[in-house]
Amino acid sequence: MKRSKYSEEQVVRILSEVQAGKTVREVCKAHGLSEFTFYTWRKKYAGLQSQDVGKMRDLERENSELKRLLAEQMLENGAMKKLIQKNGWRS
Repeated sequence: MKRSKYSEEQVVRILSEVQAGKTVREVCKAHGLSEFTFYTWRKKYAGLQSQDVGKMRDLERENSELKRLLAEQMLENGAMKKLIQKNGWRS
């Protein structure tokens, strides 16, 4: 997937320019992006402030780590169940 040339903080600042009174067309022309991109960003980052973006990124990182840990634990549990069934142990 292609990475954006704008950071999330820059995207939030660009979106705030429209809230400050500029038109979408002016903002898009000034930053060299399409209106479609602007509206996609607005859908994703609506109502966020610059400091909220960092918090969101940290939460996404933590969430992915927790998902990875859960998947590993589920694999271990499955392997243990197979081992128990293979050896005929009763619990």
